[in-house]
Amino acid sequence: MVRKLYQCRELFPAVVSLNWMVISFLWCFPGMGQPPALDPIPPLEPYPDQIYQDYPSSTETEYTLGAGDVIRVTVFPVEEFSGDYQILVDGTLSLPLLGTFPVQGLTLTQLTEFLTQQYSLYVKRPSVTVGLVSPRPLKLAIAGEINSPGSYLLPVEGGQKFPTVTQLIQQAGGVTTVADLENVKIQRQFKGENLVLILNLLDLVKQGQLKQDITLRDGDEVIIPTQETIDLAETRLLSDANFGIVANQEINVAIVGEVYRPGSYRVIPESTASTGSQGNIRRQPPRLTLAVQLAGGIKPLADVRQVEVRRYNRDGSQQVIEVDLWNLLQTGNIEEDVILQEGDTIIVPTAQDLPPNEAEPLAAASFSPGVIRVNIVGEVRSPGTVEVPPNTPLNQGILAAGGFDQRRSNTATVELVRLNPDGTVTKRDIDVNLAQGIAEGDNPILKNNDVVIVNRNLLTAASDTLTTIFSPIGALTGFINFFNLFDD
Repeated sequence: MVRKLYQCRELFPAVVSLNWMVISFLWCFPGMGQPPALDPIPPLEPYPDQIYQDYPSSTETEYTLGAGDVIRVTVFPVEEFSGDYQILVDGTLSLPLLGTFPVQGLTLTQLTEFLTQQYSLYVKRPSVTVGLVSPRPLKLAIAGEINSPGSYLLPVEGGQKFPTVTQLIQQAGGVTTVADLENVKIQRQFKGENLVLILNLLDLVKQGQLKQDITLRDGDEVIIPTQETIDLAETRLLSDANFGIVANQEINVAIVGEVYRPGSYRVIPESTASTGSQGNIRRQPPRLTLAVQLAGGIKPLADVRQVEVRRYNRDGSQQVIEVDLWNLLQTGNIEEDVILQEGDTIIVPTAQDLPPNEAEPLAAASFSPGVIRVNIVGEVRSPGTVEVPPNTPLNQGILAAGGFDQRRSNTATVELVRLNPDGTVTKRDIDVNLAQGIAEGDNPILKNNDVVIVNRNLLTAASDTLTTIFSPIGALTGFINFFNLFDD
């Protein structure tokens, strides 16, 4: 049949247009109104099931065609066969003379080879090119340690700029604090096989390796696994990445144990001024110390060396993050100030024995109460409850109550009554020396709920005693004098 078609073409050497070719075809084969059946599309080349670790972007997988794509087919030297065509919803393509045939899942190279083979039945040594004019929007799925897992439809910008992995992560609200970015998995259907790509997005953050941020294809499934052991240093890096932890959302956490107001709290990210030329406002993700502050700060017997943050992962498992806030105070290791996540539970345990030399640094910490309440009673100018900063010594506490009443107070000795965390009460007399610096003996550091009693001096005590004794006699004398007025 093909040989006879070529013989017919030799009879009509001037045929250059599609119309004349069709007429010639029908003249040579009278009674035939349909073109010959298409040869079947050759089977796809086998592609082995293989996992690619550290997949290089320099060898991106070819684009595979699907419903919605608009392609441009050029057939030389017959322009009538050329034009722009859209792949139909069922994945088929309809071309002149060839009819309708499936192209779903084919690459541009495969389709070019197939069309060249088919048009060679009608055109001598055809030159066929196939180009992508308008790609279809990409339907993608993302799951795992992501804030908003699910299915997303992303457009192809400018008709050619395909979205990348990090752009999809940004669209899905960023990763969680336990995301394992060293083993991000992408499952892709390519040439009839399941291709698994393993990316290390942490290298993108640390070293700027763009090859890790590959472009996505329609139907890709992105899975972000959970870290088996949380690396607090990596969590800090993720808080700065543009596709990392989102810092502009409030979260709900619970805090229990040795804090003044245990319960559930809504932690709001802090805003800090950016150092850039634009003067933008930058937000810091919610942190552990901020949550402790909202709960009123730690109590005197809090064991800050063994604070726990309990966190539920996307797969339903729970992780326990052990935090040493004392290390934060001593070394300034900011990693101990853990970045929190929605639903975290913070547990501040009770210390069995707190060394006295640690009380002062803890009282001054940012996660301790901002003020303490001390009761100053007795012979001071403004007796009552006063609020003073932590680590306030006794002398300053007395001055906060207006100072001694110089006429009535005993300025030599005061009493300090302290309610201990274990429920016991201690009372001791302290020799006051206003010129004395902080000292446990003469000018100790006050603690929350301490009571300072300023007693009367001897003269005032004697005067008050006499007044108490003679007050009834004075009242009786006044009563008698009142009746004497009527006798007169």
